[in-house]
Amino acid sequence: MPKRLRLTRRSPVAMTEDGYRRLKRFASDSQLEEGEALSFLFENFNSVINEDTFGQRLKMFQNEPLDRTR
Repeated sequence: MPKRLRLTRRSPVAMTEDGYRRLKRFASDSQLEEGEALSFLFENFNSVINEDTFGQRLKMFQNEPLDRTR
């Protein structure tokens, strides 16, 4: 299958197991490779997030560091 996007930047990414599973499911559902899915999400970040709940969810994520390390 030919590459649709020219992915020119590579970054080592650390993520939670839940986040990784969700990325894999999103990539599969949208018929993208994982790198393409991440590029899509970041390129379209402002239209993908729900601005009403983003700040609250970010604070919850930041306040639960012990749960994320398990």
